[in-house]
Amino acid sequence: MTMRALLVGDVVGGPGRDILVRKLAALRQKRQVDFCIANVENASGGSGLTIANAREILAAGVDVMTMGDHVWKRKEIVPFIEREPRLLRPLNLSPLASGAGVGIYTLPGGVQIAVLDLLGRVFMKPADDPFRAADEALRQVGVHTQNIFVDFHAEATAEKITLGCHLDGRVTCVFGTHTHVQTADERLLPKGTAFICDLGMTGPHDSILGRRTDRVLKATLTQMPFPFDVAKGDVRICGALVAFDPATGRASAIERLQLREDEEP
Repeated sequence: MTMRALLVGDVVGGPGRDILVRKLAALRQKRQVDFCIANVENASGGSGLTIANAREILAAGVDVMTMGDHVWKRKEIVPFIEREPRLLRPLNLSPLASGAGVGIYTLPGGVQIAVLDLLGRVFMKPADDPFRAADEALRQVGVHTQNIFVDFHAEATAEKITLGCHLDGRVTCVFGTHTHVQTADERLLPKGTAFICDLGMTGPHDSILGRRTDRVLKATLTQMPFPFDVAKGDVRICGALVAFDPATGRASAIERLQLREDEEP
């Protein structure tokens, strides 16, 4: 038996949410997707997540939403994340932080999938050790399921690859988010874990990482502050599809995905 997970890269602002809402259902059906994870830490105005946008994304067909370093950008998300198990914050934040960094979800038919959300430390804000956090989480969720997906929200490719190697054979997939640039290094690691450094960005690609090019250029050239408004052009869904055996948790394939507005799934 083979199941398929769709992993969606950082959803950026209104354009990212809009294309996801319009195309996700057809994409899931066409590619026979059983489970969908999306990183949504930039889904509201390009930074953070509102409750309304969280509900919109869940209604579109995303099963689990992960966050990153902008998790607390919108204060209203704090009480929401405490009661919504489908929204995860980075596991290796303080244990006193609201919400959870790992969840176990049961699919129709009884298959269970665990999702871990981790934050990198290289060129990032201070966080606890993601490697030890992952090890401890696996000791807990491993008794329930071998189907484990890890969102490593990190800047440095070397750190992402290192975590992939560390977890190879112990999780189904390690996928990176945060840089908004899709990498071409998707592969199956030697012990059966699918890996990709970064899923890329679900949002406007006629931009600088989702923000208006003119605003970023002005700020860069003048060293003056300008608002980095979300751009609008060339909107795409970026991510990856992972095929795996739910009986063993081993991945059998990983495929990069890019879907433009004028393309069918």
